[in-house]
Amino acid sequence: MSGSPTVPLLDLKPQYRALKAEIDAAIARVVESQQFILGPEVEALEKEIAAYCRVSHALGCSSGTDALLLALLALGVKEGDEVLCPAYTFFATAGSIARLGAKPVFADIDPATFNLDPESTRQVARGCKKLKAILPVHLFGQCAPMAELETIARELGVPIVEDAAQALGSEDTQGRRAGSVGKIGCLSFFPTKNLGAFGDAGMVIANDAALAERMSVLRVHGMKPKYYHQVVGLNARLDALQAAVLRVKLKHLDAWTGGRQANAARYDRAFAAADAKDGSTALATGGLPLRYPQRPTGKTRHIYNQYVIRVPAMLRDGLLQHLKARGIGTEIYYPVPLHLQECFAYLGQGQAALPHAEAAARETLALPIYPELSGTQLVHVAGSIVSFLRAANA
Repeated sequence: MSGSPTVPLLDLKPQYRALKAEIDAAIARVVESQQFILGPEVEALEKEIAAYCRVSHALGCSSGTDALLLALLALGVKEGDEVLCPAYTFFATAGSIARLGAKPVFADIDPATFNLDPESTRQVARGCKKLKAILPVHLFGQCAPMAELETIARELGVPIVEDAAQALGSEDTQGRRAGSVGKIGCLSFFPTKNLGAFGDAGMVIANDAALAERMSVLRVHGMKPKYYHQVVGLNARLDALQAAVLRVKLKHLDAWTGGRQANAARYDRAFAAADAKDGSTALATGGLPLRYPQRPTGKTRHIYNQYVIRVPAMLRDGLLQHLKARGIGTEIYYPVPLHLQECFAYLGQGQAALPHAEAAARETLALPIYPELSGTQLVHVAGSIVSFLRAANA
């Protein structure tokens, strides 16, 4: 479309240009020190993230996936155990469970928030014989229903591990930061996250000193003291270069979150003006066939790591191609729910087992939401979507 702006799904270059001098100085500081693995930069970041997440302990590690592995190992998850998690999320959530020889037990999601549904969680848990933990995901930057899940976990006598890889700074209905509620929280600093490193990086957070100590040993091959191994751990250490970059960026995180929230509100207004509804209303009820994210209420804080809309399955892929032709980047998070992935076929859950997760995989599309988006770009994205759906619905 001649004259229209290009809108990538994510553009990190403006962020880097704004912080280049400070980031370059931080990297030079690490290079000059010649301390590249763990060390003072990592320790400083750990203290800063712990304060930001309102927890007592934080331990840097090599990725969000390794954060999940460290958490599950620290809780003693082993072969034959069961860990309950949502079927609609990034693969690492269930992959980490399976990597330890445990069984991922998939529950369905709330169609309005895409997060783990408490009722489905309770029903699925009833069929478990060796349930070791519940692993909710705070998907797209919005907290899972932690109060309800805490009640279920207490009833079952199992801990909660929070996958907060997409939710640094999000808050639940009680104003508690993502990752601070369960026994252990797991963070990712993958470059596309709202706080992104210059490569893979992650962190585990906790309020339990004994668990934190166990994870600190596990992340260095189970070694303490040097060359003495109590357990078999991982090589899951955080690079000092990544910590230095993240320390620079962390100071700007709340401002970036504010930008994402402002962009989300502009999308919401544009879609509502075109007679779309939010995610609490089923697509079948009429109006423009689009559902935008449900707005947070009360103490809830949504950081919009992604802004995900829902449209009818028969229109989703056509809309994606329509936007691509207009220079607009999009992504499908996630095209196949985990219980239908080939590698989990042995679990025996087929089509229609988890209908809300399956519907989300067919109907969702993520839009550009990064804080540096211009008003012109936002208008182009929203207008292109509305025009396509109106024509399709005519």
